Amino acid sequence: MKTIKGPALFLAQFAGDAAPFNSWDSITKWAADCGYIGVQVPSWDGRLIDLDKAAESKDYCDEFKGQAAENGVQVTELSTHLQGQLVAVHPAYDAAFDGFAAPEVRGDPSARQAWAVDQVTKALTASRNMGLTAHVSFSGALAWPYVYPWPQRPAGLIETAFDELAKRWRPLLDHADAMGVDLCYEIHPGEDLHDGISFEMFLDRVENHARAKMLYDPSHYVLQALDYLENIDIYHERIGMFHVKDAELNPTGRQGVYGGYQSWVDRAGRFRSLGDGQVDFRAVFSKFAQYDFDGWAVVEWECALKHPEDGAREGAAFVRDHIIRVTERAFDDFADGGSDEAANRKMLGVNR
Repeated sequence: MKTIKGPALFLAQFAGDAAPFNSWDSITKWAADCGYIGVQVPSWDGRLIDLDKAAESKDYCDEFKGQAAENGVQVTELSTHLQGQLVAVHPAYDAAFDGFAAPEVRGDPSARQAWAVDQVTKALTASRNMGLTAHVSFSGALAWPYVYPWPQRPAGLIETAFDELAKRWRPLLDHADAMGVDLCYEIHPGEDLHDGISFEMFLDRVENHARAKMLYDPSHYVLQALDYLENIDIYHERIGMFHVKDAELNPTGRQGVYGGYQSWVDRAGRFRSLGDGQVDFRAVFSKFAQYDFDGWAVVEWECALKHPEDGAREGAAFVRDHIIRVTERAFDDFADGGSDEAANRKMLGVNR
């Protein structure tokens, strides 16, 4: 049996222009001071990492990891959420997602997609250079505008979308394999891979690629009214990463899962700081212990109410309190009477 690692913190929601969030040195010191022993790095944020150098130079990666280690944390994974989003963008979202890209490719969907593929490729190479074994990204979306089947979808529309999505990601999965890195898609509304069924549709089209994994985040399942514990039972062999994030869904007579176009604070379903929502994390951590998940428990702080720095500090303690140090022996070993094949056959009445 294996014990999950942590607590770690995803830095995307904290990086900023003010100290201590504006440099790799200062943000890692701050994370360690909050009680974290690992950090997940947003590869698009130039204040924290130079992705081009990380892909080109193992020396740079060693220095990058070394500075983090001196400050008390280790690098758990790199993230390309924003770049992965741009691997597949429906035209309805061109303007909304254009800001995720480098200025020189904005307004040009083809150039933007090529840039995104290059970014994910570099991040996978950088992951190898850092000795990491998992990487997280978004899948992007071509079919998402048609998630609700009204008006009636033309026959083959969704199949064509997933065929194209798989075509775009297959070379990246192959590169991930060459780098020895699992490519973990965060299963997330707004992405074509937003639940178990959609992940299976994609997996079938990439021929069950060994490097195609999930990032498990129960908050996104709470907001879809999906059974987040059974999800672990079904997909534990494909879960390569874990975001520890809480959420609540409190439907009323006025709104439910879709939220009535309200802001996050006024939605029936909203993200909450750890312990303030409805996720049964004792059960979640028990499932991961049961299935020998030995990756990282990474806090992704998102909450419409609580201050992020309070949520971060509380999150480190929350994860530490929920990690199950797995047992090395059975609880009833004290009553072990010993056995051998002859004794077993005698107990069964065999060959009498």
